[in-house]
Amino acid sequence: MSSIIIDGISVHDGRLECSVRSSADLERFFTDEPFRTSYDVPIEDVPEGVLAIPVLAQVCPVAWANGADVYVDEVDATFARALEDVQASLCEMYDFLEGGTLYARRTIDPDPEPGDESGLLFTGGVDSTCSYVRHRDESPTLISVRGWTITPDAADDEKWNALRERVSRFAADHDCETAFVESNMLSFLDHPMLLAHYKRYVDGGWYSSVGHGLGLLGLCAPMAYARGMTDLYVAATHWDGIDLEWGSRPDIDEHVRWTGTQCHHDAYELTRQERLDVIADYVRNEDPGLQLQTCNDRMDGNCGECEKCYRTAVGLRLSGLEPPAHGYPFADADYHDLRRSLERGDWVLGQDERHMWADIRERARETEPTSPAERTFFEWLETVDLDELVSSSEPPLTHRLFWVGARNTPNSVYRTMYPAWRTAKAGLQLVRSDR
Repeated sequence: MSSIIIDGISVHDGRLECSVRSSADLERFFTDEPFRTSYDVPIEDVPEGVLAIPVLAQVCPVAWANGADVYVDEVDATFARALEDVQASLCEMYDFLEGGTLYARRTIDPDPEPGDESGLLFTGGVDSTCSYVRHRDESPTLISVRGWTITPDAADDEKWNALRERVSRFAADHDCETAFVESNMLSFLDHPMLLAHYKRYVDGGWYSSVGHGLGLLGLCAPMAYARGMTDLYVAATHWDGIDLEWGSRPDIDEHVRWTGTQCHHDAYELTRQERLDVIADYVRNEDPGLQLQTCNDRMDGNCGECEKCYRTAVGLRLSGLEPPAHGYPFADADYHDLRRSLERGDWVLGQDERHMWADIRERARETEPTSPAERTFFEWLETVDLDELVSSSEPPLTHRLFWVGARNTPNSVYRTMYPAWRTAKAGLQLVRSDR
């Protein structure tokens, strides 16, 4: 019987660590690393059933993809019920998920200290900034996570430091606290092997398409318990009316909960352009110098040349803001370069970007262009087939052959090859995040 066993949970100086064992048929989905997560608050007094939540949030989707059961000594009873609800949503979304059962020797209903704090997963992008504006009266703790788009590898130290500095500065300017969480949640999983098996079923990477709603929220559980957070918000990427297969949706995130904390998928009723409208109103009324950070290539500012930078700059203009005032070096001449890059397929775009450009097109129909260059671009956008813009989103043939080879390689041979796979991992992870 396929199984995953969680054991050996330990805590020291805000650092959580545990080992994960699996049946032989699932070994290829795990590396030799134990699961680790570090927090900047003490978690020694957090019950073990809550300490188990971060690792369960990462391994359960892997188990469900293989019809495997998961075993743990102790689990928070509220979270155990949440997993059943999340599993039902994911299995309804993806036919390749088979489901499984969580077995715990003990379920607990702890009695945490009453609290009134809220938290918000935050990067400073359009979505999370909109959620901050909507909940600013709560002064939410701004939570940043290292382990997905910023890896735990030393090569990403500069990116992480830039994100920490930027979020800390935003928090200080807006009278909020911060929380920084660091985890190896993707490197303790064998993400290249997960892609090799399941990329053919999903639009993005494993984590973006399947795991990140449950995974990112679950990482926060010990910290949220220790700080007395009653509400935890994650900003929506998509919006009502877009039924895309994605790892963070209301029917996933709204189910995630543990004793003392309820999670919320925020601003799903607003399109991306409407979220920019919320930000624009806030800028005009309260924070004229607000800076956004959405770049695909940098964490210490926006390059102004990637698809997300261009898309955000155009959206800011449509909301009545000047992009350079909010972190984007954008001028009328950039409309020509943007159109050329879209026509040439310079960027790997998925269905979510298609919907975002359709959202921009809808707003452009209602907006008077401010220049001839802008008018020319919007006239082109009105006539272009947006499906053609995402037709090049299929991974390169070399990646697809790589994945086929991995799926059919005996595990003993794969383990010998693993260092080469790990080196190639950065090129194989397809992730998109705008939070």
